[in-house]
Amino acid sequence: MIEEIIEPFIDRYRSSFVDDEELSSSAIDLAKEILVASSKQMKLSERYQAWKMNRMMDDAAGKALTLAMADQVFRPTTHARSANQFRFLIDEYGIPAYLPLHEKVAMRIGAAASAFAPDIVMPSVTAKMRQESSNVILPSENDELRSHLLKRRKSETRMNINQLGEAILGEEEAERRLQQVIERLESPECEYISVKISAIFSQINLVAYNHTLKEIKIRLRKLYRTAIKNSFIHQDGSKIPKFVNLDMEEYSDLHLTCDAFKQVLEEKEFLTMRGGIVLQAYLPDSFAAQKDLTEWATNRVAQGGASIKIRIVKGANLQMESVEASIHDWPQAPYLTKLDVDANYKRMVHYGCIADHAKVVNLGVATHNLFEVSYALLLRAMHGVEQYVEFEMLEGMANHQARAVQKSAGGLLLYAPVVKKEDFHSAISYLVRRLDENTAEENFLHDLFGMKPGCPKWKKQESMFLRSCAIKDTVQSTPNRLQDRESEDVSEADFSSEFKNAADTDWSLQRNQSWAVRQVKKLDGESIPTIPVVINGEVLTTNHLGIGRDPSRNVDAYEYSLADSSQVKRAIDCAHRVQPDWEARGFKARSEILRQVAVKLSEGRGKAIATMVLDGGKSIPEADGELSEAIDFASYYAGSMHNDGLFDGSEFEALGVVVITPPWNFPFAIPCGGILAALMAGNTVILKPAPETVYTAWVMVNMLWSAGIPREVLQFVTCPDNEIGRHLVTDTRIGAVILTGAYATGRMFQDWKPEMNLFAETSGKNSLIITNAADPDQAIKDLVKGSFGHAGQKCSASSLAIIEDDLYDDPAFMRQLKDAASSLEVGEAWEPKSTVTPIIREPGRELHRALTTLDEGEEWLLEPKMIDGNPCLWSPG
Repeated sequence: MIEEIIEPFIDRYRSSFVDDEELSSSAIDLAKEILVASSKQMKLSERYQAWKMNRMMDDAAGKALTLAMADQVFRPTTHARSANQFRFLIDEYGIPAYLPLHEKVAMRIGAAASAFAPDIVMPSVTAKMRQESSNVILPSENDELRSHLLKRRKSETRMNINQLGEAILGEEEAERRLQQVIERLESPECEYISVKISAIFSQINLVAYNHTLKEIKIRLRKLYRTAIKNSFIHQDGSKIPKFVNLDMEEYSDLHLTCDAFKQVLEEKEFLTMRGGIVLQAYLPDSFAAQKDLTEWATNRVAQGGASIKIRIVKGANLQMESVEASIHDWPQAPYLTKLDVDANYKRMVHYGCIADHAKVVNLGVATHNLFEVSYALLLRAMHGVEQYVEFEMLEGMANHQARAVQKSAGGLLLYAPVVKKEDFHSAISYLVRRLDENTAEENFLHDLFGMKPGCPKWKKQESMFLRSCAIKDTVQSTPNRLQDRESEDVSEADFSSEFKNAADTDWSLQRNQSWAVRQVKKLDGESIPTIPVVINGEVLTTNHLGIGRDPSRNVDAYEYSLADSSQVKRAIDCAHRVQPDWEARGFKARSEILRQVAVKLSEGRGKAIATMVLDGGKSIPEADGELSEAIDFASYYAGSMHNDGLFDGSEFEALGVVVITPPWNFPFAIPCGGILAALMAGNTVILKPAPETVYTAWVMVNMLWSAGIPREVLQFVTCPDNEIGRHLVTDTRIGAVILTGAYATGRMFQDWKPEMNLFAETSGKNSLIITNAADPDQAIKDLVKGSFGHAGQKCSASSLAIIEDDLYDDPAFMRQLKDAASSLEVGEAWEPKSTVTPIIREPGRELHRALTTLDEGEEWLLEPKMIDGNPCLWSPG
């Protein structure tokens, strides 16, 4: 019996403290005993599975095919399409070498037969896939799941259920998932369930932190009340409330999940309820979160409250976090090395096993790494906290070792994802992620299959274990993400080296959320002086005024000066006169000014965001991204003429005077980009801002002037769109016109002056093509974001979706699409929770017809509605 071997080993350390070196050495000895004992008890089927997995680790092409099969073959809605992809992948990767002979033959025959009988072959392939994964992802149907839970219960193995399903893109699906979790909690066989906050609320918006927190807490209360109301009956007849564990996924959810967890559980109604939460050791932030939760739980227990539980995992979303950081130019939130992750894991287990901590914060040590298991077994024995520290593993993963750990630890909790058969496609991403994660080179499970004490795989993992033990007290404990918009110090040196994109604001940091909201509130209600024109270096307020409006409230917001024909002529005269001197300054001098522009734009980020909220009707995150793009233009163009390859005998000559006529939909970045490109090339610039967003343009040019661009070189000329405006762009001294706007406007400019040097980016119809092989969850997410981001008012908006017929005819796809679009928060840009903000002006005849009228053969999937009587504010349609 394994207990007879392990128990005396552990007994030697019970309440007997040893130093770290002896502890780690003893953990290795104990891991060896568990590995040997578990191997002796392997079933034949487990030996066969381990043999296959061990072979797959050394078969790169076979592993790649397995991942590709899981990701691509089972998504299409027709067997013919699945069969086609099945054959393509086999041609691409070949039959996996790791498979036994009979499975290789079956795969080869199946691939050939799928071309002629896909309706027969592909159901068999799908069934095989489900069979292979059935030990990892359990069926959610009541009878099948109940049978498995009872089986585990007889073996005294506890189960932690995680309900999988469609991606939570809308509130209808979030409510459906919430009800599934509640129904599962109400079933007698369920003791313990895990749920992510993103599975019960679809519209998480970190800028609207308090609103999001409030909505999550409403749903948490429903779960906790169900858990309290429904007791789990142990085999001895004793009763306990059901247990709800809050899972963690993205770094951005860390503080939100912790805050929701603490704030609900400290309410009187839930004070005596035990609840659980997951912390991911691959985040340096998690150790501080653990200490904060422990301090909070200590106070809670002192006030008569129940203890809580923290489940410590290493983390399984590294690729997603890496991609997210890369997109926004943030530091990666998780540690950069596996060594640091393992060290932090041990530090967190150490801290959690201290008796005073473990009594108020019970610990779940979740790992398949036998070194980590042994380490924690000894550690909890040393501190005498066995009853407060339990071990957790994944259902269906190395079952023989799970049995050995269960006997060694006196219990085990298995984490079990469950899914309904009709939702099996939704579990594919989980399968792919698990397979990829568990077979990563440094992962213990990569080496587990075929591992024996003393073999190279064992020595590799032993070495990694000892190295992480040595640095557990010194590994970084401060976050990787430290951005602070309020106090950040930007200098020209930040833009003097190789080009790097400006970092977007990191909304996962609460100080940045508060900063942005303050910036917007500061402008709300502020009286804006009449905006002048700036001609020949003079700041002029004219008698002819235009009106700038706030589309969120459909009210007048400010006045701005309009130049007359004589003033436009003066501006052109000035620009033409000073251009040679500006060009003569040379690339180096202009480059230095543009780098200073990047600094000023960075310093003015908050002001720029607020102005775009005011007259552009932008949401805060959308305005923030636009400001980052403007900084990128300054930084990129500053370095654009430093490539030695440009100076190979070529000569450069500026175009002269450039007129910038930008759009209102990107009122900061697009004019800024045109201005800086023209200036860097030695041209002088006249900016004629879009009449809808004059204030944003005014704030932007003031930043450019403050950076050292002379007012004679960059002039600010608002003028009517009539003969005055026509004269501005057609004057013979204008070297070029940069237009971003309607196609009709570009043609009109050319009609006015056919020889015009026109750089035009004009409108088009942007479409998203969605095939039957697409991941439907991701396709819907992208389609909705592309369609309704920026209120659908960008040239790249997904105004047309071209969908293959089988997917188009799938009611589930259309239901999810409608749910995702209808769940978006619609409201004024001043409100941080708004994700769909107003269109720039009251709809014209064509747009109004599109929003309100159907043509023959058309029908609404989701009919748009005017909101709050504001003709500029419409719900998605």
